[in-house]
Amino acid sequence: MKSSFSLVYLLLVLVFFSHITWAVKGNLLCKQTDIGEIRPHSVTITEFGAVGDGVTLNTKAFQNAIFYLNSFADKGGAKLFVPAGRWLTGSFDLISHLTLWLDKDAVILGSMNSDDWPVVDPLPSYGRGRELPGGRHRSLIYGRNLTDVIITGDNGTIDGQGSVWWNWFRRKTLNYTRPHLVELMNSTGVVISNLTFLNSPFWTIHPVYCSHVIVQNVTILAPLDSPNTDGIDPDSSDDVCIEDCYISTGDDLISIKSGWDEYGISFARPSRNIIIRRLTGHNRNSSGIAIGSEMSGGVSEVYAENIYFFNSSTGIILKTARGRGGYVRNIYISNVTLVGVDTAIFFNSNFSQHPDEFYDPNALPVIERITFKDVIGDNIKVAGLLKGIEGDSFRHICLLNITLDVTTKSPWNCSNIQGYSTLVSPETCEPLKESIYPKHYSDCYLLPNHLRSSGNQNKGSWLFSW
Repeated sequence: MKSSFSLVYLLLVLVFFSHITWAVKGNLLCKQTDIGEIRPHSVTITEFGAVGDGVTLNTKAFQNAIFYLNSFADKGGAKLFVPAGRWLTGSFDLISHLTLWLDKDAVILGSMNSDDWPVVDPLPSYGRGRELPGGRHRSLIYGRNLTDVIITGDNGTIDGQGSVWWNWFRRKTLNYTRPHLVELMNSTGVVISNLTFLNSPFWTIHPVYCSHVIVQNVTILAPLDSPNTDGIDPDSSDDVCIEDCYISTGDDLISIKSGWDEYGISFARPSRNIIIRRLTGHNRNSSGIAIGSEMSGGVSEVYAENIYFFNSSTGIILKTARGRGGYVRNIYISNVTLVGVDTAIFFNSNFSQHPDEFYDPNALPVIERITFKDVIGDNIKVAGLLKGIEGDSFRHICLLNITLDVTTKSPWNCSNIQGYSTLVSPETCEPLKESIYPKHYSDCYLLPNHLRSSGNQNKGSWLFSW
């Protein structure tokens, strides 16, 4: 009798959660972008004197071309075409209603002279450069306060030639924080697609204070030992869609951020409504998907599915610390495959870099309603290292249908964690052993009500109705 009851219970659980998966997937739809949208005005970079020999510096050509195209911003926009060649340049600004198009064999090369990357003010949500006090070098491709910007092409390449920056960083000879490869700031309607990004000096793609951002079909590569070469870092941004990307870098493949300690708390712009789908990649020392450690403005409503990470240090990581404040809540990660990953799931609550001595050590982060579902792993060293903060437990952590082939005798290590689990192998740690089904389903973040109905829609509902 007991075995019959157990079988019926197992079948009910499987049916229940397979229905949930269908419901979630049915709503997580990102817009199919029309990168071939015709701009009524188009010019080629060679019309402004650019030379694609990999030696001639073309910063002025890019700046002059974009200055010229700005006159068409209110006339349907414009397109800057970069043909085959190796186009060396320093940092340049984009404009609204612009398509930057790289042909198949076009390569934009970042100058290896730091003077070609101007120094700009630190981000207000960070209070200083991320690496050093003071300003920061501006990204190679930069824009602020823009609308309707497309960076795309026929799989052209943007190469930051970051090795010189990595060497300066290692030798501690930098005066300012290293530049990103692409940074869009205070902008809306951003599309980055169908390109390869190589060797960023610092983080590769950094939308900060942005809304309505799409990153699709991009490849991001940097040496596995290159310092802090994150792939895609949405930062205090909302309504972000990242799809069909391959990333292999020296740091987190994707890192969701929202400001640093007291500056992020004061600036108070969260990252929310973020979709990550069909992401593949690996790194040596960091994670596939990270939240934090700069999360002081808050992170919520993150949906990641169909993820494959291999030969990496960590699969999914949440990084925070005393003094961060902020929150991470309503996170749903499903359909994850891990191969050769040291730690499948890691909550690191002691990521204690701070911008200065003025942070508030009593500002504790709120971490709650994080669900992992349908995770499989082969050759995993540790299933979960889940460390909350003493006196600030991470709540409603839910594990569903997780099967990991773990090579160590202690697969789970948990403290200051509260939550539930169902169908987890190897058996999870004591604070998560209570079953999700049937009475704790409402404590687990799976499918918010606003995705089920057309009424009562929030600010981010556009993302799911494209």
